[in-house]
Amino acid sequence: MKRILFTIIFLSISCKGHDNELYQLRMNMIETQIKKRGITDQTILDAMKKVNRHEYVQENFERLAYSDRPVPIGFGQTISQPYIVAFMSHKLNVASHHKVLEIGTGSGYQAAVLAELSDHVYTIEIIPELAKRAEKVLKKNDYDNITIRIGDGYKGWPEHAPFDRIMVTAAPKEIPEKLVEQLAPGGIMVLPVGETVMMQYLWLITKDNDGQIEKEKILPVRFVPMVKK
Repeated sequence: MKRILFTIIFLSISCKGHDNELYQLRMNMIETQIKKRGITDQTILDAMKKVNRHEYVQENFERLAYSDRPVPIGFGQTISQPYIVAFMSHKLNVASHHKVLEIGTGSGYQAAVLAELSDHVYTIEIIPELAKRAEKVLKKNDYDNITIRIGDGYKGWPEHAPFDRIMVTAAPKEIPEKLVEQLAPGGIMVLPVGETVMMQYLWLITKDNDGQIEKEKILPVRFVPMVKK
């Protein structure tokens, strides 16, 4: 009995130590990768502090989850570099009453960050295995304001349009017009665009209250290509 009790106590201490290590890695990520690069919006920082990024990667990549790089999640896809998640979220300028469309659920991490900032996130993933895995971890973390669909992101989600904000997390060759159409007046869309990883830029698309569109190229980036059925 004493040996069993000792094992339970040891495992408990070991788990707490592991959790504390991952927490410290997350805090270091915030300080050295995000704040030092100029993202000081407290709502973004709070959201990324709250979301356990390591839960959205495979177990053997837990510590790599907080490194300054994208991490593979299978099926040729990645979870984006932490700074890019913060930068795109900042540029999207999400408010608590906004309805958000995300194209490319992937691991579910970006959806979780957006869910911390907004009223509801609708997210589309074309790879069924990734969508199901993301749904599982998001449910585990009690995100009841995220709805996932398996489908072609190029088509958007017309049943729930228009959207106050749209984020695309994979690179199409050109800006999808159907997504622009589903952007609400006063809305903002952020997405990478480019045929190859060496020729991609992040674009900021805005639609004013009269429906006029403005497009601004803001940052060179590297994203996986956006898959189309």
